[in-house]
Amino acid sequence: MTCIATEPITSFTGEWAFLSNFHATPVVYRSVRYPTVEHAFQAAKTLDLAAREQIRLAPSPGAAKRLGRRVRLRPGWDGIKVDIMRHLVREKFTTYPTMTKALLSTGEVELIEGNYWHDRFWGVCQGQGENHLGRLLMQIRSELVTQDRTR
Repeated sequence: MTCIATEPITSFTGEWAFLSNFHATPVVYRSVRYPTVEHAFQAAKTLDLAAREQIRLAPSPGAAKRLGRRVRLRPGWDGIKVDIMRHLVREKFTTYPTMTKALLSTGEVELIEGNYWHDRFWGVCQGQGENHLGRLLMQIRSELVTQDRTR
């Protein structure tokens, strides 16, 4: 088991790779099983069922991300993308007890999706960014802790 983190986690790699949307943990979105959160999120960008299926079958999360960049975005995407990501990340960390335990092993430290690919919406690059993914992970972790205390 992973020890409880005591310092901020600034990269979702190595010991903390399970925090990444690329981590091989299947999730279900709209009754369809996807191999990773990344696959499901990229598919959710479009209402085109053929494009969603192509993304679902992509051989890697990176390939799914590249396909997702080329789809016709569904109406209102910018207004719903954070809620969809929250749903998918919650699914990942509540469906599998090992993933729940892993997320809880991050303790109360700040989770920062540090990156070098200049994603300043979902993460932080060169000290700048909104870190929406890290914030969602911390929110879900807090929910899990609260649920555990009420049992």
